[in-house]
Amino acid sequence: MSESIDPYYSRTSDTWEAAPRVDPTASDCPGPLTTDEVWNYAHDGFLFAQSLFSQDEVDEMLAEAKSLAENWPPSRPGIVREPGCDTVRSIFRLHRISDMFQRLFADERLLDRAKQLIGTEVYIHQSRVNYKPPMDGKEFFWHSDFETWHVEDGMPRMRALSMSVFLTESHEFNGPLMLIPGSHETFIRCSGKTPENHYEQSLRRQEFGVPSREALETLLHGREIIAPKGPPGSVVFFDCNTMHGSNGNLSPMPRVNLFAVYNSVENVVKEPFCDRPPRPEYLAERNIEPVALHLDSR
Repeated sequence: MSESIDPYYSRTSDTWEAAPRVDPTASDCPGPLTTDEVWNYAHDGFLFAQSLFSQDEVDEMLAEAKSLAENWPPSRPGIVREPGCDTVRSIFRLHRISDMFQRLFADERLLDRAKQLIGTEVYIHQSRVNYKPPMDGKEFFWHSDFETWHVEDGMPRMRALSMSVFLTESHEFNGPLMLIPGSHETFIRCSGKTPENHYEQSLRRQEFGVPSREALETLLHGREIIAPKGPPGSVVFFDCNTMHGSNGNLSPMPRVNLFAVYNSVENVVKEPFCDRPPRPEYLAERNIEPVALHLDSR
């Protein structure tokens, strides 16, 4: 497969390769973000908004997240457990199973920022909660979400972003989200070939579609890893191609983060860019519904 056909081909060789991004990093649409904030997002590949939600709001979200984990029907897909044990690692497709989270993802504080940065109406490509419980919460290895969404889901271009809401305090001891500033400008073509039903293992421990040590060293040349830390209710908005990961949680306190992926309605998923069937819809939404604004009650 050549770059003229697909500028973001990956997992087609035994070696990795760095390729330039060919899509814009942010739009010039108006919205709640200042010119400086949009510039910082476009330059760094992420933006941190401290205490965007109140403690009362976070308490309700955290209660909902705990309830989902405790009452998940055995027959419903979308729950992922930590490697080697039954501890809940993640729950997916919150925008379909929880009225509270569906309203949250349509809240103007999130939706208006996403639409401003992407430049179009958006829909939820994926949503989840990562629990990372105390002492048992394992790491998430370095990765670009877009690499997986492109290869395994069929997302054509880099016109999506993730937002992560802290439902607990995020600090240096509980495995905070780590990002490499500026890494969104470079696409890392990963080595190897996508195994059959790769998602069944990758959600617990990812081995394919992750960068090599040399690729990470290339991205980190002249840069430093950033780990936004702050109180519950803080939010990180980060580009779909920003290289990120997190350590395990060795602290006695949980680290619970809520995620939603906003994708442009002009960038809906197609057939995967590999020779495998699409991943299940709880991982990659194919029923496209633009997110409708829900005004919060502040």
